[in-house]
Amino acid sequence: MTEHPEPYEDEYRVALLRERLAEDGHAELGVQVERRGNAVLLTGTVPTAVRRDEILGLARTVFPGFAVRAEVAVAGCDAPDHGEELS
Repeated sequence: MTEHPEPYEDEYRVALLRERLAEDGHAELGVQVERRGNAVLLTGTVPTAVRRDEILGLARTVFPGFAVRAEVAVAGCDAPDHGEELS
């Protein structure tokens, strides 16, 4: 059984993950981090699926032994495949 840190250590880890998300090259300020029971919940929107996977990996690094749950949407940044018709 994995021992989990004291509550103040959880708060530190949440703050550390938020800081890393804000400081890295992509500045993912739209991703929220919450500690819920034996899990970490990430919510928000990111530009690509690759970026979502990077964030999930970072969360697993900061919270080893915890379940990482993601409700992170990928924003569609693809160019339209046809022109918009205006009336």
